[in-house]
Amino acid sequence: MSLAGPHAAALGELARTRAEAGSASLLHAALHARRLLLLKALLVRVQRHREAVDDAVFHRFGAAWHLLERAERRRPDVVRDLLDYPTTGGWLAAALAEPVGPGLDRHLARLDVLAATAALRSGCPAHLTVDVPDGLLVLPGVGRLSTGAPRVRIRSGAGTGRLRPEPSGPAGSEVLLRTDPATGALTGHGPGWTGLHVLSGSAARLDDMDPYRVPAGGIGLPPRRAEDHGVTDRAAWSARWESGLDLLHRTDPARAGEVRRAVRAIVPLVARGPGSFGATMSAAPGAVLTSLPSGAEDMAETLVHELHHSKLATLHELVPLYGAGRAAVHRVGWRADPRPISGVLHGTYAHLALTDLWRRAAVAEGVPAAWRARAGQQFDRIHDQVGEGLAILLESDELTTEGRKFAHQMRRHHASLEAAPGATG
Repeated sequence: MSLAGPHAAALGELARTRAEAGSASLLHAALHARRLLLLKALLVRVQRHREAVDDAVFHRFGAAWHLLERAERRRPDVVRDLLDYPTTGGWLAAALAEPVGPGLDRHLARLDVLAATAALRSGCPAHLTVDVPDGLLVLPGVGRLSTGAPRVRIRSGAGTGRLRPEPSGPAGSEVLLRTDPATGALTGHGPGWTGLHVLSGSAARLDDMDPYRVPAGGIGLPPRRAEDHGVTDRAAWSARWESGLDLLHRTDPARAGEVRRAVRAIVPLVARGPGSFGATMSAAPGAVLTSLPSGAEDMAETLVHELHHSKLATLHELVPLYGAGRAAVHRVGWRADPRPISGVLHGTYAHLALTDLWRRAAVAEGVPAAWRARAGQQFDRIHDQVGEGLAILLESDELTTEGRKFAHQMRRHHASLEAAPGATG
């Protein structure tokens, strides 16, 4: 696919790592189109392997699909928001990769919960019972019901919904959910219910509940696992989020606004040793996976870095920037291990965004002196490494035509940054 006209302009905006309305709209549309395509691919796979799918699972999958369609007709904005939530992408990736058999059947049961969440948020009338073999019912992007019962009965209607453990628990065991008519957001009250923590000034959630927030085997090398909800320090995460965004706002208001709009979930990871670890799942753009950053500067840099991995992953799904299947690896300054061309492009792009941020911080008024000094030092250290990464990209034959155009525009932006005025390091 080739981007032309307004889309070509959006490609230039993205290459400059800046937050513009045109590029944001392009990425939002691309993400949603991708989710619909993967959802349809899952439906086709289920139908193709009908005889291998458990009969009860197959019929529940079909019923859930129809409920999702009814909810979409009632509130397409709400269903789109749910389908585009990061963990929906994590679930689709896991389900499509799972061999046919009991493992796939377990993944398919997730559509019950997705459709129920859509009905509850949209006010679509529905009455269904879902299995919760581990005693936990997680509504994606909303919250979790912890119950010892093997099933939960879900009723939804205009403005309210109800969750009741099955077999029926004692009086008062029901959870009442209320829907915000404007946004479709749910709030719940009742025994065993815990809502996801909403991070201030944004629609982002501190998602420490969803089973699809991190791949089953962890992420990164060595694998990092998701922090359990029971040990998450929500106050510490909220404070770090707020301080990081405040620092971004004082440094670069447009970038802070982009983070507020584009980050949908912060997923806490278990810390391993000193320093924080950040990651992004290409299947789940909009989620920042990280151990607790050490301070505001670390949080600000993590948000910008991981958001640009998300942006590039979404763009690559829309218009491939590099080819697949090549074995060549390249050395870059910010990693000890050699990287494939995809890793070079991702790393160069994310670090280009950081050099842009650090250059602004080095001359920004009203920012802490320590941040200004750190930014100048980081700029001096990374700016040349980004230039080396761009040289690798432009000398490679592994980029597509659009990928080369993108890399050339990245290089123009990199050249415009030059030395950081006022850098102290």
